[in-house]
Amino acid sequence: MLYLTSDNFPVFVPFGVIGFYRYLWFLIRVAAAYTYRPIPLPENPTYIASEDVTIIVPTIDAGEEFKEAANSWLVGKPKEILIITEEKMLGPLQDLANQVDPERIRVLTVPFANKRLQMSHGIKNCTTDIIVFADDDAIWPPTLLPYVLACFEDQKVGGVGTSQRVQPCGDRMTVWEVLAAFRLTIRNIEIACSTHIDGGIPCLSGRTAAYRTVILKDPEFLHGFTHDYWLGKYQLNSGDDKFLTRWMVSHGWSTYVQCCKEAELLSTMKPNWRFLKQVLRWTRNTWRSDMRSLFMERYIWTAHPYVAYTMVDKLFNPFTLLVGPCLVSYLIYKSTIPIDSGGYHLPWWNIILSYMVWLTATRTAKLLPHLWQRPQDIIYVPAFIAFGYYFAVMKLYALCTLHETGWGTRAGIGDASAATAAMDNNEKAAAAGNNNPVYQQRVDPYNNSQNPFSPFRDQAPPSPYQDNPSQTPIYAARAGGNRRGEEEGMEMQVGYAR
Repeated sequence: MLYLTSDNFPVFVPFGVIGFYRYLWFLIRVAAAYTYRPIPLPENPTYIASEDVTIIVPTIDAGEEFKEAANSWLVGKPKEILIITEEKMLGPLQDLANQVDPERIRVLTVPFANKRLQMSHGIKNCTTDIIVFADDDAIWPPTLLPYVLACFEDQKVGGVGTSQRVQPCGDRMTVWEVLAAFRLTIRNIEIACSTHIDGGIPCLSGRTAAYRTVILKDPEFLHGFTHDYWLGKYQLNSGDDKFLTRWMVSHGWSTYVQCCKEAELLSTMKPNWRFLKQVLRWTRNTWRSDMRSLFMERYIWTAHPYVAYTMVDKLFNPFTLLVGPCLVSYLIYKSTIPIDSGGYHLPWWNIILSYMVWLTATRTAKLLPHLWQRPQDIIYVPAFIAFGYYFAVMKLYALCTLHETGWGTRAGIGDASAATAAMDNNEKAAAAGNNNPVYQQRVDPYNNSQNPFSPFRDQAPPSPYQDNPSQTPIYAARAGGNRRGEEEGMEMQVGYAR
């Protein structure tokens, strides 16, 4: 390729600059991740799992893998595990809970399968200082809870995440699971880097993340969380972890990620082509959330400027990645033209071979942390390269289809608006003393003027308390509080407006 530059050197200058820029930042990320250090365990911990931790697991189809996951959670001795499911799954999940630990696992239900409503229901039934959300297949090491709780010793920390690895569904990983494992390796480096540089993170992954309960019990949070709309009319069900992360940033709370073996969970991924549908859903959530963070809420620019940079970089990443194939195609075309007519002297096969060698070398370098642990996965590097270009095209497709908010990989996930309307009607009926609520669709669920002070005012419909302001709960939390409420300085108020 260097010999090729003698034909028309200026053609390569902009692409060389792009390549230098991208790999310079890659080296910076690696260096920052290498110097990152997790928070160690305190000698006298403020928080004890058996007193202060409730694990909330929203699910609709937990199977036998739930037993392994639940047993791994119980090793950390949480006070309680709340399984939140839809009503028709109560029996099967109660049987699973009884087989594991009926004393510490409760199964609660909501009328509709809706993850955010399930999480909200779990929050309302939590009585501990710390809530840990977990997927029903997340397998924890025995030390995960103590290492997560160690971060909350800093009273400004509102949310804590963990690093992750892929747990194969079968005896060996499929190519789809290896691709997922590659992505998690790169993600672990990125989150360690951003946490070390400016303390921020693009997303506290919903596979396992811990939060202060006082933050999540705030009615403003609960209302915004369950009434989250894209462009004012497309209600969101997935993307809950993105919402939670943005809420931490917009309300002045710090976050931290424990990237270490002691807090590294195992999670299953789709072992077949359905993994692509998962990635498509995650990509849409990333587009929507990052654009909100950067251009609508804008807290991220001052709170975590490095994370803001990474978000901007991701906006342009699919375009810069697709520049390579476009350039190679152009060079191949030029190589078919006679030199006397302005063509290039190198044959087309030389250009393709040089490009493939470059791709293989650079992509393998990015995957070295994973290949050090699993060298046998080196045979999947070509698949990872192909997936990278497919992913770039998928990101552009996702950008054009942000109005599609369905789950994509799970049956039984119904209309989010209908589920939310049913919840609102239930709350109104309960407030009015009506024991026979009627489930019906709200005609106009969106009104910006009802919540003028919320950072999510452009997405949230009217508060369920607007018809009866005297019953509006006051429950505000701000960074700087303490675990035991007012007696230790927590800036918290609980009560009802009069």
